[in-house]
Amino acid sequence: MKNKAYILFFFFWIFSISHAQIAVAKTNVNGSSTLLDFEDSASNTRAIILPAVNSAPTGLTSNNNGTFIFDKSDLKLKMFENGVWKNLSDAGNAAGATSNSGSELGQGITIGAPFSNAKGVLVLESSDKAMILPKISNPHINVKSPHVGTMCYDTVSKSLAVFDGLKWNYWK
Repeated sequence: MKNKAYILFFFFWIFSISHAQIAVAKTNVNGSSTLLDFEDSASNTRAIILPAVNSAPTGLTSNNNGTFIFDKSDLKLKMFENGVWKNLSDAGNAAGATSNSGSELGQGITIGAPFSNAKGVLVLESSDKAMILPKISNPHINVKSPHVGTMCYDTVSKSLAVFDGLKWNYWK
């Protein structure tokens, strides 16, 4: 397991210094304006899992706009925008949320730029490229055991879908 983490770190590090486009679980990214792209087959049921933090970080700046977390202090999924944490869900359930018990080293991994002032485990930094979320058809039906903080794009409702530990929340 530890070796997989090193391999994954090395993989992201190589691509972060080369400013390349990254496709995860597929061979090519969709479009030239994509920095990070995930599997988008009709049968996909894998999504992103957001970090579960004890409480929403303070002292963030506009460099951190677009940061997503699951806040265990009030059991809500949140996004940071213009100096405020915005709720993306009602109170959920943190029973399945696990925290990283290891010590954090450095700023994390930055993809798309040589460095970033934003704080995060994975920072996507680009002035002309974006991330495409994993696409899942009806995640409330097809993702059988979602983890707290699971996030994807629902291809049926055409919306952002986030799981708060109790239910899926949809945002258009």
